Amino acid sequence: QVQLVESGGGSVQAGGSLRLSCAASAYATVYCMGWFRQAPGKEREGVAVINNVGRITYADSVKGRFSLSKDNGLQLDSLKPEDTAMYYCATTQGVAWPRCPLDENRYKYWGQGTQVTVSS
Repeated sequence: QVQLVESGGGSVQAGGSLRLSCAASAYATVYCMGWFRQAPGKEREGVAVINNVGRITYADSVKGRFSLSKDNGLQLDSLKPEDTAMYYCATTQGVAWPRCPLDENRYKYWGQGTQVTVSS
């Protein structure tokens, strides 16, 4: 069992920045870990994910604006109102993906989420 705890959400104006953090209780030798988000009335979508060797995959909607670090911290820059959502940290352990998927169904462990609100 892996526990994940997110922090760092908040409210900012468009163009602002936030940094999200995710603390994991354990790491396997091979894993995928990353961030997903769900806006009201929409399905949850992958934002950015990283594998144990540091290979990162970004959703097209956040490329050039969001940056994921090896410790699974997510830097959100140039925020837009459409980035408003609950952001979730997730991980799957024990599977070696050459490139981690952005498919939420591939991830077994989830945090409770942290809210990001961007006003225009």
